[in-house]
Amino acid sequence: MREAKSGDILLLTLLGLIWGSSFFNIKIATFSYEPFTLALIRVIFASLPLLILCWYKKIKVLAFSENWKPYALIGLCNIAIPFTLIAIGTAKINSYLAAMLMSTTPMSGSILAHFFTKDEKITFLKSIGILIGFLGILFLFFDKLIINESNFIYVLITILGSTFYSIGGILTLKLRAKGNENVTTSTTLWSVIFLLPLSMIFETPWQSTPSLESTLALLYLGVVATGLAWLIRFRILTVNGLVFQTQVAYLIPIFGVLFGYFLMDEIITWRVLISLIIIILGIYIVKKNNKGLKK
Repeated sequence: MREAKSGDILLLTLLGLIWGSSFFNIKIATFSYEPFTLALIRVIFASLPLLILCWYKKIKVLAFSENWKPYALIGLCNIAIPFTLIAIGTAKINSYLAAMLMSTTPMSGSILAHFFTKDEKITFLKSIGILIGFLGILFLFFDKLIINESNFIYVLITILGSTFYSIGGILTLKLRAKGNENVTTSTTLWSVIFLLPLSMIFETPWQSTPSLESTLALLYLGVVATGLAWLIRFRILTVNGLVFQTQVAYLIPIFGVLFGYFLMDEIITWRVLISLIIIILGIYIVKKNNKGLKK
């Protein structure tokens, strides 16, 4: 893996910008789309560029091969469930708060990796980073303007969505020899299969009349924030490695806060800014001591 150049840093920043912008777009999409339908349309849009990529590179998609079960499980835990939970949560909380809550993924992922992998055990310094990061989240709960009785449960739902990303990440490690493009495409296709009946049964989307604004936001979520972002992520992984790519975790909550404040007119309090600093510090310590990522 080569040392990061200015172009690589620009791509990493672009990835953070895209993923950070996904939360206010989720918020806009929830104005017209219910959670299962939102997640379904998002993954349908995302699957198109992935299928085209696999066709272009002549990569065999193993979603429905003999060993389909791991792909189905990852599609459920890493895409279908978190996409739905995040849509439910973001509908009732500030979009930047969702971005900040999602930054717990590296920390919850480190805890899960300690128990379910052999080479990513929690060290003393990593445990300090995890504790600091979660204290940053806990500090938000003292800001009654941002988190209160009316949205408390939706905050927990969003955190649960973040945790499922970590669970999905652990499961994905078992398929890393199967190729990144194949795994991502196969799991995305399975997420469509899971979400389609749920949307049809519980939300009857054919009866809805979504706004153009919400539809464009959902199109952006699928094509750009999921499909294109994955392609950028894959390029960074192959050129610069996993350690460099994981640095995007610092950028997502920062961009999420900026987008929420400037585009959604969401209130930013001093507690939010302090919490953001604490969370980023926690992520930094965790990642700096994450020996299992240095590959």
